[in-house]
Amino acid sequence: MSDLLGKVTGDQDIFKKLGSKIPGLSEFIERQNYRAADKLLRETIADHFEALYKRISALQTDFISAGEIMYVDDLEKGALKLRTFIDKIRRATYGYSGMFDATKVNEEELARVYQYDSALLDLEGEVGRAIDNVEASMGSDGLPAAIRNLTSKAQDCLNAFNQRDEIMQQGEQSQ
Repeated sequence: MSDLLGKVTGDQDIFKKLGSKIPGLSEFIERQNYRAADKLLRETIADHFEALYKRISALQTDFISAGEIMYVDDLEKGALKLRTFIDKIRRATYGYSGMFDATKVNEEELARVYQYDSALLDLEGEVGRAIDNVEASMGSDGLPAAIRNLTSKAQDCLNAFNQRDEIMQQGEQSQ
């Protein structure tokens, strides 16, 4: 978290640095920094998963070329789940509320959401290994199980996102 937050705070202009010395305004600027870091992290997550999605699309083409059309629909289930996850991450609620908003998200909640977003990157490796397994299983009896595993990992991504969404909603309800 400190890496992205440090990048965001390091890029502040002189007015933000001066404003951070004003009581009350410094908390607003800190929340703004968390918001920017959260957005940057979510864009990174979405970009990483976009690359995985493209690998699945390439696999579908390979299946068609190899005459294994019967697996394309099964693989599409996993691809659609991953696409939904990517779209949700890109459009997710920012871990932040404005200075004058009725609902405020405090810094502890922002840090928790940011840490949760960081954990979403761990799922990238799991999905990547599931795709590797599908590639390795092409032409074998293990292919249907490999595709089911990939679909399951893609569903895990959606479930993880939904838990993140619950954290955001709990933060809004506690205010």
